[in-house]
Amino acid sequence: MRKFKTESKKLLDLMINSIYTNKEIFLRELISNASDAVDKLNFKSLTDDSLQINPDDLAIRVAFDRDARTITVSDNGIGMTAEELEKNLGTIAHSGSQEFKAENADSQGDAVDIIGQFGVGFYSAFMVAKKVQVVSRAYGEDEAHVWESDGLEGYTIEPGERADHGTDVILTLRDNEPGKDGESGEDYDRYLSEWTLKDLIKRYSNYVRYPIKMMVTKSRQKPKPEDAGDDYKPEYEDYQELETINSMTPIWKKRASEVEQSDYNEFYKSTFHDYEDPARTISFHAEGTLEYDALLFVPGRAPFDLYSKDYEKGLALYSSNVMIMEKCADLLPDYYNFVRGVVDSEDISLNISRETLQHDRQLHAIARRIEKKITDDLCDMRDNDREAYEKFFENFGRGLKFGIYNTYGAKADELADLLLFWSAKNQKMITLREYAEAMPAGQKAIYYAAGDDRDRLSKMPVVTGVLTRGYDVLLCTQDVDEFTFQAMREYVAKNMPKVYEDDAAREAAEKAQADGAEPETEDRHLELKNVATGDLDLASEDEKKEAEEATKEHSGLFDAMKEALGDKVEKVAVSSRLVGEGEAPACISTEGPLSLEMEKVLKRGPEGEAEGLPKTQRVLELNAKHPVFAKLTAAQDAGDTEKIKLYAGLLYDQALLVEGILPEDPVAFSQSVCELM
Repeated sequence: MRKFKTESKKLLDLMINSIYTNKEIFLRELISNASDAVDKLNFKSLTDDSLQINPDDLAIRVAFDRDARTITVSDNGIGMTAEELEKNLGTIAHSGSQEFKAENADSQGDAVDIIGQFGVGFYSAFMVAKKVQVVSRAYGEDEAHVWESDGLEGYTIEPGERADHGTDVILTLRDNEPGKDGESGEDYDRYLSEWTLKDLIKRYSNYVRYPIKMMVTKSRQKPKPEDAGDDYKPEYEDYQELETINSMTPIWKKRASEVEQSDYNEFYKSTFHDYEDPARTISFHAEGTLEYDALLFVPGRAPFDLYSKDYEKGLALYSSNVMIMEKCADLLPDYYNFVRGVVDSEDISLNISRETLQHDRQLHAIARRIEKKITDDLCDMRDNDREAYEKFFENFGRGLKFGIYNTYGAKADELADLLLFWSAKNQKMITLREYAEAMPAGQKAIYYAAGDDRDRLSKMPVVTGVLTRGYDVLLCTQDVDEFTFQAMREYVAKNMPKVYEDDAAREAAEKAQADGAEPETEDRHLELKNVATGDLDLASEDEKKEAEEATKEHSGLFDAMKEALGDKVEKVAVSSRLVGEGEAPACISTEGPLSLEMEKVLKRGPEGEAEGLPKTQRVLELNAKHPVFAKLTAAQDAGDTEKIKLYAGLLYDQALLVEGILPEDPVAFSQSVCELM
């Protein structure tokens, strides 16, 4: 026996027990090695006219023997001499494939697709095998040789027999290991299964460029006997047939013009286990410093677990048609976690186990390009297929909003124009850009209302008050909406028609345009304002003056109502939102960044009942033109403090009910109503 060198023994032990985290990839590695061997022979035949090779005959074969507990991976590639067996398998981490790539770097082109890089993939076989035999006959040689090892001390190389050129790798599987201390054991028998081997081939090696063949069991109906009676029942028998398991040509390597959408749909549904066609298909090829192919899909519906902690995002990452990672999370930002697809590159630098990437900058470069492609495609759908986009947004819009909130507004420039909100004025979903384009002259903010029901929001006094002034209000009904707007702070409407400060400037611009000049544009910075918080500054000068006078005149009334309500409100004041007799008598607004709706959302959270949770600074606003206000002033003039206390409580509680918030004491509210009646 030839001994492994001490450092080789250590490396082999490290590889078997540490480098690879997933035992089942042993088959991927052996098939990749077989593909490399076939590729080398194919390439040699292209450069050497004396080699008579029919490319259609080149193939890889996988077989298993349950009784002997063996798995065999065979190829009819270039094979190895005894010296090459010693060099490639006796010296761990020596890669014949890497050496071949280096020697033929200038002439490979598309004719060869060498996968191996490190010369360690072969040894992954020892994760599942207690003994490995390699029977190989080099092309043009008459004699075969057998390399054999248990992966512990060393190996032997002896003369052997093989009918033709190529290599057989024969794995004798380890014995099953029982579980210990409550942990599950290791079932190596599962690899001695036709279904398991087919599944591993399809999962990891489906797009290896050579056919991977395997004997599979099929069923057929036996011929009906001539003397069978009328009550004859068909009988079936199993038989074996050699079948190509892999599909070889990946759909993402084909030009989009060569593929029907129905083919993309079928690939998507079968690969990602969806019963609906994708909403969008994005296929592109990138060239330059990093070359790769990408095929991306926007699903037609949201997965049931999309917003659960168990959902895993990511694209399938392939290198030279061999799957490296089933879900590479780094290729997608969280707000595009719904996108599914494949990225395949021969240029990415893999680590020694080929399970992750070595250079993050390569991954980041691909991820940035993918993100831009997704954004561009969503913009195209928004502009040219609005119905489909609204359906998409219904499924995945929450994630886009959360992307802005979760990045503290850093991604607002990229994502803001993808958002849709319900317009109270137009009664349809609109973008922030469309809101800005429809604003009347002089409007400097985007107004919105947050709640859990669109119909209730549209009837709220704080909303109707803004609508009656001619301004639109976005009705936001998802719990993330207001947090998103707070993270954004403002929306920048780019390339909007320029607003001129005076008539002279406007007339000069109009004259310049009449003479052929391009219309001037500007980026308009619009504040995002909740109609229920702060001062919206919508009142006219006359209305502001009236409010100031009413506040001074009835300061005693407001003080009495504040005293009656105690710490429920910060103050009682005349409303600049409610200015008409037909509008509500009162409403609740808030001061500071926390709105009533945000307070409700926080209370629904896991720490909703915890002490120290921030609370809103509430303001009871009174409509000075409503008949109820006259009743209040009459009670104040009469010195009827009990009536003022009763009215203050009723107005406050009914304003809360309009906001969808129950009074703190519903019984007391009911008694007050009855007392008033």
